[in-house]
Amino acid sequence: MHCRNFLPHPLSRREMLLRAANGFGAFAFSSLLQEELRANAPTGAPLTLRKPGEPPLALRQPHFPARARNIIFLYMDGGPSQVDTFDPKPMLEKYHGKDPREAIGKLEPTQFDNVGKVLKSPWAFKQYGESGLWVSDLFPHVAKMADELCLVRSMTSKFPEHTFANYFLHTGSGLQGRPSMGAWFGYGLGSENQDLPGFIVLNGGLIPPGGLDNFNSGFLPASYQGSVFKPSAIPVANIQPLEDSARQRRKLDLIKSFDDDAMDLYGDHGAVETAIQNYETAYRMQSAVPELMSIEGESEATQKLYGLDSDFTQTKTFGRQCLVARRLVERGVRFIELTCPGGSGDRWDQHSRLVEGHTKNCRAVDQPIAGLLTDLKKRGLLESTLVVWGGEFGRTPFAQGNDGRDHNPFGFTMWMAGGGVKGGMTYGETDDWGYKVVDRKVEMHDLHATMMHLMGLDHTKITFRYSGRDMRLTDVFGNVIKDIIA
Repeated sequence: MHCRNFLPHPLSRREMLLRAANGFGAFAFSSLLQEELRANAPTGAPLTLRKPGEPPLALRQPHFPARARNIIFLYMDGGPSQVDTFDPKPMLEKYHGKDPREAIGKLEPTQFDNVGKVLKSPWAFKQYGESGLWVSDLFPHVAKMADELCLVRSMTSKFPEHTFANYFLHTGSGLQGRPSMGAWFGYGLGSENQDLPGFIVLNGGLIPPGGLDNFNSGFLPASYQGSVFKPSAIPVANIQPLEDSARQRRKLDLIKSFDDDAMDLYGDHGAVETAIQNYETAYRMQSAVPELMSIEGESEATQKLYGLDSDFTQTKTFGRQCLVARRLVERGVRFIELTCPGGSGDRWDQHSRLVEGHTKNCRAVDQPIAGLLTDLKKRGLLESTLVVWGGEFGRTPFAQGNDGRDHNPFGFTMWMAGGGVKGGMTYGETDDWGYKVVDRKVEMHDLHATMMHLMGLDHTKITFRYSGRDMRLTDVFGNVIKDIIA
């Protein structure tokens, strides 16, 4: 006689574990249930299951009043040179062409072990704004926004190689498969827009080393992963309906009925509910995304502000990304990341031909970034939008070969603007060479903790139970940089 004559339906894996081995499987079920509870719990609230059908990105209350509601991360993949952009070092000019081992002293191992001479910056630095912030000639447009910038000159990384450093910057870990910071913000706060993903990556054409793992949800539910938008009029595959909307709605309802039957048969299962929510989000995106990407309604002056009239293709590409980022902020998307436009050289990774590579990269992003800051401020959005600029590490103050710079994780610059940070200030300091941090060292965990604080989150309380441990973006580290908060 078959087992199905004794059971009302086939056993699910969880049911099998519960019934077998004298209930031993209950331990596994308990662990799974706790993860489900934590995934669905409002921030700072007791662990409670999300109501059936409630979107994963439903708004959640922060731990305390937030200074910022949205984040725009301008990711300069490859490692911009701090001593050529925002951290001037006269000693490099004085000792230009000298042996760095004699001028600087002991050198740390480099990525490619091709150490050349001390290399001065090919660009001049000037002071800008009432604050007198030093900015190089590489950023003539951003320099005009100096009083909005908070330069953090004492950033460090634990990794000297792109892939691991990219993971570390994005996820707080050098390991593959951890949740990106954008996913953590969606998990902690939800989103103000249920028609679009809470974490969107506007890809300019270059996916950084480490690939899509820089933007994934890791062990968090899949609803929180980054959705990558391509730099084209149709940024997402299959976003345009291929048939009339009524028929498509009926098809979606049919799929939902199948999923509901599965839930009735096998019991509530987070994966099934996530699939249903993702179908629904995809359906709503078919209306929201085309409207988002249609910038024809923006004034000619606004488009020009972002550099869309430029004769340099990469400027127009990044300018469109920045304009769309502003539109996403207006629509309540929580976390927006921009990657570098393709075709402007080897990212910011100039192991050779420093002048050519950094010049092209800055030409691509300088005017669009300044336009973004200007536009956000004009619309009253900058004070509630945290803009973060930077790469995974910096560059050496001595040459690699004759005309490049190698990776330098021991001291580099990132900047923030808006969103509750002080403008027109510098924080931290590198040595006379721009080589290593000597004052107020900042680690990635500190950066993440500060970003969370500005968004109203206590980084120690945003956790997810995984592999028997409460995991968080900052691991067991991280201190809020209180001196830069307005």
